[in-house]
Amino acid sequence: MSRAATSGDGWLRARRLLPPLWAGLLLCIALVATPAPFATLERAQAGLVVAFIFQREAFLSLAAALAFVLIERRRARAGLGGQFSADMALALGALFFTVAGYFGLQPMMAAARAGQGALSFGQLHAVSLVLFGLKILCVLALAWRVAAPVKAPPS
Repeated sequence: MSRAATSGDGWLRARRLLPPLWAGLLLCIALVATPAPFATLERAQAGLVVAFIFQREAFLSLAAALAFVLIERRRARAGLGGQFSADMALALGALFFTVAGYFGLQPMMAAARAGQGALSFGQLHAVSLVLFGLKILCVLALAWRVAAPVKAPPS
């Protein structure tokens, strides 16, 4: 097998592995990692732990989304798909929800804790939760789509 074929297989393999791993990370955070500190620590300490977890998750989600977008662009250049596919839209949606939900809301949440801003911390927290849930849905849909068997071209 040629080196070009091997490297081509690598990015196709990464395309199939990245979304399910990313979805697993998000579900683990939502169902295990963030509830645990609130069950075992005092509220202020738990909030600090969860903030640390979400900071790491936001940067990992940025990296995963950008990596998937680059893979999709390479796939389009290789003639294996269009420039803007449903998979690309789902990855960009997850990227948008990451940026809006973490990088957009975090400064507003800090201000709300200090008694500033138009919305309360609870309201911003609810918006953040909705955006995180939408990101999970995008990534789960992406994982489902890339796991589907590849259709053979008509003969």
